Amino acid sequence: MSETYDVVLLVEQELTAADAAQVRSLHEAIDDPVVYHVLLPLEDAAARIEAAMGSLAAGEVMASPAMVMSDVDLDAVRRDCEERSDTELSRTLAALRAAGATAEGQVVTDPPIDALAAKVSEVDGREAIILTQPHVVAEFFHVDWTSRARRKIGVPVLHLLEHETFDEQAGAGEGVTGL
Repeated sequence: MSETYDVVLLVEQELTAADAAQVRSLHEAIDDPVVYHVLLPLEDAAARIEAAMGSLAAGEVMASPAMVMSDVDLDAVRRDCEERSDTELSRTLAALRAAGATAEGQVVTDPPIDALAAKVSEVDGREAIILTQPHVVAEFFHVDWTSRARRKIGVPVLHLLEHETFDEQAGAGEGVTGL
């Protein structure tokens, strides 16, 4: 009887079909069944509200904060964030399955690296893959998800850039940052 080879994926946003195929290609040579456990952090409602407030006209910014905030339906924004995250997770799982993967997932509200560490421990994960957009400043100071995960969990961590092929990532010194 074969064991499963559990891989925990921490994704910043919905994966494309190309992203899913690229992830799946990493494990084609593994004999045991590979199971992907996808974690997608809940879109941050507070950040969306802050961004929306930042785009207000100067006259509205000068208004009292209480007046501006009274126009914001926080529950509606939170519900919208939850719906968006659930949709992105469903599409990500569908893309992985279309690429031939066995995948399950969840939207997480815990800090992303804490959720990653907990899931790796829960499923006895063999490796973790983090898919993000480039975050040059965070990576430079080693406070990005990948650097933090490498310090926190005891399995190999691979960092891939979303929406870029392996060749595109290798060209500029970004992307795959180690196993």
